[in-house]
Amino acid sequence: MAVIIDQNKRVMVQGITGREGRARTRLMKEFGTNIVGGCTPGKGGQEVEGIPVHDTVSEVIKSSGGVIDISVVFVPARLVKHAAIEAIDAGVKLVVLVPDRVPVWDAMAIAARAKEAGANFVGPNTLGIISPGKAVLGMIGGKAESARQWFTPPKAPESNGTTLGVISRSGGMTSSCGYYLAQAGFGLSTLCHVGGDSVIGLPIPDVALMMQDDDETDGIVIFGEIGGSQEERLAKHMKDGRITKPVIAYIGGKAAKEGTRFSHAGAIIEGGRGTHDGKVKAITEAGGVVVDAFGELPKAALATFQLERTNA
Repeated sequence: MAVIIDQNKRVMVQGITGREGRARTRLMKEFGTNIVGGCTPGKGGQEVEGIPVHDTVSEVIKSSGGVIDISVVFVPARLVKHAAIEAIDAGVKLVVLVPDRVPVWDAMAIAARAKEAGANFVGPNTLGIISPGKAVLGMIGGKAESARQWFTPPKAPESNGTTLGVISRSGGMTSSCGYYLAQAGFGLSTLCHVGGDSVIGLPIPDVALMMQDDDETDGIVIFGEIGGSQEERLAKHMKDGRITKPVIAYIGGKAAKEGTRFSHAGAIIEGGRGTHDGKVKAITEAGGVVVDAFGELPKAALATFQLERTNA
C-alpha cells in the first residue's frame, strides 16, 4: 500500500499548460503517476506530454471515462481558490495545492467547501507527496531520475527491511529526511509535505493516522516546527492509542522568540503557544523520540528499530 498516492490513482493537473504545470507534469508522468488529463481555461484541444488538455475539470472527468481521484493545482496564487473549488464541486476528493502566497481567507474558503463535500486538500504551499517506486504528486525529488536514486521503495533489496513514512512542514526538509533515511538503509513508504501556511488541508496528525493504517509503514518520522498545534495533536493521538507505531521527530525553531516567524507563515509563536519546548515535551511524554539536531534523525530511527546503518 501507500499513503495518499500510488500508481493506480487517477490524477489530473489544473494549469497544465503553464511553465510549472508542464515541467511538473513531465516529472510526475516519468515517475509513474497515472495522469489522465489536464485543464486550462481557453486551452482545450491542446496536449502536454501526450496528455489531453480541456477547458474545465468536468470536461476532463467526462473525457477520461472515469472518476478523477486527485487534482494537482499549478495556477497563480490568486486563482487557487477558484481552481480548488472547481475540482471539489466536480467530485474530486483530493486536491493538491502547490502554489505559495495563497491568501489565508482563500484557504479558509477552500477548507469550508472541502468539508461540505467530504473532500480533502494538501497545502497550500506544498511541494507535494511521493510514494517511492509508485508515483508522485507535485514537485518532490526534482527530476524522476534523482527521485528514484534518493528514495528507497518499501522492502527494496538494498533496504534494511524496515520502512518509514515521512511527514514534514518544510518542503526542502521533506526530501532531505527521505534522502538521509534511505542512506541509513530504510525503505520509504510515503513522504508528505503538508505545507507551510497557517491554514492547510491535511495536517501532520491526519497524515500520521493514514500511516498508522498503512501496512507497509513501520514507523513515522516527523519534521516539525514551532507555531500551531499540529505536533501537539499528533502527541494526543499517540497518548490516546490511535497512533502506536514508533514516532521519531525533529522540531525546528528552538531559538525563535515569541512573535518571530520561522521561515513559514504557519511557524510563529503567539501567546506562548506553539513553542519548541512545548512540542518536544508533548511528543516525548506520548512515547515518541525527539532529537536535538536534524542530522540525528537517521541514528535515532536505527536505534528505535535496533538496526545498523547499511550505507555510507
